[in-house]
Amino acid sequence: MTDSKGSRGIIGRIYGNLSFLLGGKAIAGICSLAYLVIAARALGPTDYGTLILVHGYALVVGGIVSFPGWHAIVRYGAPALAEGDQGRLWRLMRFTASLEIGAGLLAVAVGMLLAPIIAPRLGITGEAQTFVVPYSLAILMTVRTTPAGYLQLLRKFKLLGAHHAVMPVVRLVGTLIVVPLGLGLTGFIVVWLTASLAESLSLWLMGWWVTRTHDAGGSLRRPPGIQYPDIRAENPGLFKFMIFANADATFAELSPRIALLAVGWILGPAAAGLFSIAQRATVLIAQPAQVLAQAAYAEFAHLIASGGRGAPLRKALFGSIGLSMFAAIPLVVLISLFSREFVVLLGGEAYAGAAALAVWLLIGRLVMLAGPQLSSALIALGHAGLSMSANIASSFVAFPLLPLAIFQFGLIGSAYFALAEASLAVALLMLFVLRSTHIGTTARARA
Repeated sequence: MTDSKGSRGIIGRIYGNLSFLLGGKAIAGICSLAYLVIAARALGPTDYGTLILVHGYALVVGGIVSFPGWHAIVRYGAPALAEGDQGRLWRLMRFTASLEIGAGLLAVAVGMLLAPIIAPRLGITGEAQTFVVPYSLAILMTVRTTPAGYLQLLRKFKLLGAHHAVMPVVRLVGTLIVVPLGLGLTGFIVVWLTASLAESLSLWLMGWWVTRTHDAGGSLRRPPGIQYPDIRAENPGLFKFMIFANADATFAELSPRIALLAVGWILGPAAAGLFSIAQRATVLIAQPAQVLAQAAYAEFAHLIASGGRGAPLRKALFGSIGLSMFAAIPLVVLISLFSREFVVLLGGEAYAGAAALAVWLLIGRLVMLAGPQLSSALIALGHAGLSMSANIASSFVAFPLLPLAIFQFGLIGSAYFALAEASLAVALLMLFVLRSTHIGTTARARA
């Protein structure tokens, strides 16, 4: 098979995986749009902003303290699976699961401890403030990457697609209960917390169900009396890889979450509500990019495991990026032309002030469209340190500009920051990918 045919085959499988994931995303998108329209109108910018800040605080703490393991499962599990070594795969997953659960519980404790200090600074007051501490349990939504990695490794993308719909469906059902009963902001906070916990629990149940059909002898519980080989000897470079991959994911996801909290901290909950609506207007291109990276990562790992580290990987990667950019541009133009109508459709006239912000955030999202796939390729190559370096460098350069931009330009300054950071991050990721794939067949890029 030629490289071109091989790369087309990889791209075909990536988009086949993507079609399954987007099936769930389509349901999720419809439910998300429905509950957003209802919640934004029922609460208004200030209370809706408070709800988003309560949830955003949990996401930031969870993102910083938690320790996801799915990258390691796919990266090191792919060769184990190819060699038929199920025992090695399960030892790896027991290790990642124990780390992930332990870090998740620590993150919940940190969230609860800091909540009374941070909440007032974010403008969260009144009854909502009393819910910030228990809402830290929502951090457990991040404790689900071990089963996610296992399902990706086995290419169970139909189940992963179905999982995407869990949280939006729970939120929609809860919203339809809360509004008629007049439970207000408190009711929405309870619903959002319930949906977050369902997000995690449902994926663990899916992983358990697949295990029963794929490998009935597999279990995350360590059998008593059995001595295991050193996990580091079985998976060379595992600890370094996991640290780099975790730091990379943290910094890649942190910017929009930090931006929301910065807006709330400086301008208050109402401005945070406008910012959130503007962000939601960009989801049409942002979420497919994340899902595409998830679909591509497993294929990149399998391709690399079969020896395709150089030109085949470049062709598959840039072909996938090109198709995603081509598909996104018409949406960017459409939303830009009708930005006011779009944000009013989402939240009502009270959110019309978010129109210009949505356009600038959309441009930043378009620039960043290639970022998740570039990171996936670097991590699949084992160069998580390079992906992390790009995200950390762009964050450290841009983060000091965030409060300055908000103070200087107001709410729209947060979008200027997002565009600047996205441009820097993609430029660095592209440089590292070109360097790594050029020499990938004979040498390793410095990670």
